[in-house]
Amino acid sequence: MRIIIVGAGAVGYHLAERLALEGQDIVVIEADAEKAAELQSSVDCLVIHGNGASRRVLEEAGIESTGLLIAVTSSDAVNILACQAAAGYQVPRKIARVEDETLLTGHGLEGVDLVIDPSATLARDLVQLVHKGGVSEIVEFADGGLVLLGGHVQPEAPLAGMTLAELRDRVTGWEWIVTAVVRNGETVIARGDTEILVGDHVMVMCTGTHQTEALGLMGLEAHEPGKVMVLGGTRLADLTSRLLAEEGIHTVLIDQDVDRCRSMASESSRLVVVCGDPTDPRVLAAEGIDAVDTVLALSGWDEVNIVGCLVAKALGVAMTVARFHRFEFVGLLAGVGVDAGVSSRLAAANEILRFVRRGRIRSVTTFQDSSAEAIEIEVGGASEAAGRSLREVNLPRSAIVGGIIRDGEAFIPHGDTVVQPADDLILVALPDAIPAVERVFG
Repeated sequence: MRIIIVGAGAVGYHLAERLALEGQDIVVIEADAEKAAELQSSVDCLVIHGNGASRRVLEEAGIESTGLLIAVTSSDAVNILACQAAAGYQVPRKIARVEDETLLTGHGLEGVDLVIDPSATLARDLVQLVHKGGVSEIVEFADGGLVLLGGHVQPEAPLAGMTLAELRDRVTGWEWIVTAVVRNGETVIARGDTEILVGDHVMVMCTGTHQTEALGLMGLEAHEPGKVMVLGGTRLADLTSRLLAEEGIHTVLIDQDVDRCRSMASESSRLVVVCGDPTDPRVLAAEGIDAVDTVLALSGWDEVNIVGCLVAKALGVAMTVARFHRFEFVGLLAGVGVDAGVSSRLAAANEILRFVRRGRIRSVTTFQDSSAEAIEIEVGGASEAAGRSLREVNLPRSAIVGGIIRDGEAFIPHGDTVVQPADDLILVALPDAIPAVERVFG
């Protein structure tokens, strides 16, 4: 399928790279000549320098034979106009990134099939992370019947220094599976001979009733937050702070912009807003950082967020989360003064990938420091896997089945578990395995 991506910023670049690896026919339109050249030199796709809302440029990109248009420039107006122009060519699916709340509630979105608001999505994810202190990811399936938890292995964790086969013999009484391990920026799908080291970022699938035990494997402990400090005055910081305050969590937001602070303070009576330098230890100490459970550094500058987290760690905060614009920072710094890295741009990519992978694929989740995807897929009646055990299914080593939902019941499978038509399978897979996953189970 031909996919046109309008915008070669962080989101567009990430999507082009990911979808091109899967063999999709990708065309990217970018107005900035330097960005266009950079993408063309590094990703196997066609890049056109021009305005993505221009009919001439869209025709040059092959709009008449396009199945999906994704508009993710930094301009909401350009994204909407590009989708509306594509509608004139009967493009069946059109996605626009829109963050202006006045546009989201207006009537100017005709021609757009899916509107994504990355900041709002990420704000909800951050609230969930705060409730699971120490966890870098939490993804629920089957209304919480299955949960995929991500975290960094602590020095005293049962996982540390053992292969998964050795750990399997010692941990009994509940079902779990380690699906993937991220180490030094490289992701591997876990197998029995995989040895887990301190500091590894691991992803553990378990049933919803055994999350505490799964966290214990990594040396982590869930606890309800008492006080949260948010650094920065961005829209993401504002949305997240208000959600936390509405849930009754004592939330303090610190930013240097006086006008912005006044505006946010006037909009929420439950939120404590402080005007000051979010990286100044004296400011943080004056606002009671010694009683803070979690610091969320959500300013618009990576450097401020990194320094804010490092200062908070030095002052004794247990959990720090930093927002990154540059994807490479996420994997580089997570676990080193920063317990979890998040990106609103990657949140946007997640929403788009859910829409791209339709048919029998029910949901898709990508991870901040990994190329892996968690995919929920329905097994087709004519699937070559139906009636065979997982051990017999010819899946590449870069994919693993971590959970099954059958007739409303969610469980962790074993090698001898037989796949049945209409099962929903939860897989963790690297990009090169996704076509095989779709072929085997679809």
